[in-house]
Amino acid sequence: MRRRATIALTLGIALGCGGGGPAREAPAARPVEAVERSVESGEAEVDDARATAATAQIAAAEEPVAPRPVIRARLEDEEAIDAAVRRALADGAAPGAVVVVGRGDGVVFARAYGRRAVDPVSEPMTLDTVFDLASITKAVATATCVMVLVERGQLALDDRASAHWPAFTGGARERVTIAQLLTHTAGLPPVNPLRDYEGTRAEALARIARVELASPPGARVRYSDLSFVVLGEIVARVSGRPLDVFAEEAIFAPLGMRDTGYAPPAARWGRVAPTERAARRGDVMIRGEVHDPRAWRLGGVAGHAGLFSTAQDLSRFARALLGGGELEGARILAAATVAQMTAPRALPGGSRALGWDVGRAGMSARAFGHGGFTGTSLWIDPARDAFVIVLSNRVHPDGGGDVQPLVRALGPL
Repeated sequence: MRRRATIALTLGIALGCGGGGPAREAPAARPVEAVERSVESGEAEVDDARATAATAQIAAAEEPVAPRPVIRARLEDEEAIDAAVRRALADGAAPGAVVVVGRGDGVVFARAYGRRAVDPVSEPMTLDTVFDLASITKAVATATCVMVLVERGQLALDDRASAHWPAFTGGARERVTIAQLLTHTAGLPPVNPLRDYEGTRAEALARIARVELASPPGARVRYSDLSFVVLGEIVARVSGRPLDVFAEEAIFAPLGMRDTGYAPPAARWGRVAPTERAARRGDVMIRGEVHDPRAWRLGGVAGHAGLFSTAQDLSRFARALLGGGELEGARILAAATVAQMTAPRALPGGSRALGWDVGRAGMSARAFGHGGFTGTSLWIDPARDAFVIVLSNRVHPDGGGDVQPLVRALGPL
């Protein structure tokens, strides 16, 4: 038997559009209710077993250590989100998406829409789908690892990068600081040629360390994948652990982000959203491997791309940052470090935070977030005690799609 997928959204506190007011006490005897709704852009349905498993996983991951109020979004907000997502999918923005909205004390909205895959076979999108986060890697993994090392006294923001990676030296590179790498003001170009990644990882990194700057350090904001490739190598050298291992130990394991990491194991590939067909990889549909060609040539682990995660895991990360670096008794950063990392900085040619973008329309001046080329977005607004996660594989199956209009539409909600 088949039925529409059920998403368990517990009732109690309504989330207003402003989101910044004090919470109201939920009636003690009010029962938990389930909201049943089709999550397809059309009317296709999901197997009972798949829907039940996805709902159970969300509930298990969100189970609090101590009792806390239960919350949900207002019905009109749910309907507005549904309408915005379905319009986007109908317009070809992506084959499917997962949207999660929440606050520091929990998720208020979680829904899967459309298809996870359309090639070579059609698969429904599910809440537990694992996505290639692309450039969200920069913020969630690399920048957070850097701030962990800063907090531990192993790095300083004004340290020269060459002090921790001696190969990154010569000319103006001598003046590049950790803070400049984090804010895209180091002067490095956006990318370097793919031919620089030929050979072994060590050979590729040696070429990266010699890339000429495109502008003087500190002169202007210029978004650069290379800055975060450099930071990923510095994290590994300073911590004494590969970037993926250090991120797991310092961030993902403490926060219970069980489906987050680089190079997902083959057992998880069935839940991974495929991206696009890659001619350079034997004309195969990319699934379970990083989409970014430079991260792929570095073995799938890099500071700028390569992280995989679910909307549920990212909600735990977002809640930790809204909680000043702590979630359910697990602390990854001090509150002061979170504030330092996410505070907007006025810079030549734009504003950035340390590893994060700022200035999202429809959100407060304190909001920070990041997007990813594959169709992913995470935005957190401390002033409203809210976060919005939109995960899609908009590049599937042929590299098209665009979810940025959808991300902008959901921000004000």
